[in-house]
Amino acid sequence: MRVLLQRVSRAEVRVEGRVTGAINRGFLLLVGLTHTDTEDTLTWMAEKISGLRLFADGKGKMNLALDEVAGAVLVVSQFTLYGDAQKGRRPSFIDAARPEQAIPVYERFVALLRERGLQVETGEFGAMMDVELVNDGPVTLWLER
Repeated sequence: MRVLLQRVSRAEVRVEGRVTGAINRGFLLLVGLTHTDTEDTLTWMAEKISGLRLFADGKGKMNLALDEVAGAVLVVSQFTLYGDAQKGRRPSFIDAARPEQAIPVYERFVALLRERGLQVETGEFGAMMDVELVNDGPVTLWLER
């Protein structure tokens, strides 16, 4: 599992002009899944994301987690995070999980985030999505498990 996490002051995802998910302060998560992702992988990632202290406290230090700032999460599936462009000009996506495997894993990951009390919005798995964001910081992390 690979997650590109961006701290945002606003983010929105649209499919064919229709808003499928929008948040204000929080994290935009671009989520890539692979064949070997397990329940342990998903649980670890949900715990990591819900506990990351990336928001400023009263002294300006990144010391507060999502729940301490009433933050939300926008989760967008992104199979291209498993793109391998080492050879040639066209990336290979062989390491990305196929939709029939990835959809239930993606849905489980979203459920695990919600179980931790987070407000979670999503894109639409497999759709062509327009993602708009205002990056806060910028603060961007690459998480992999």
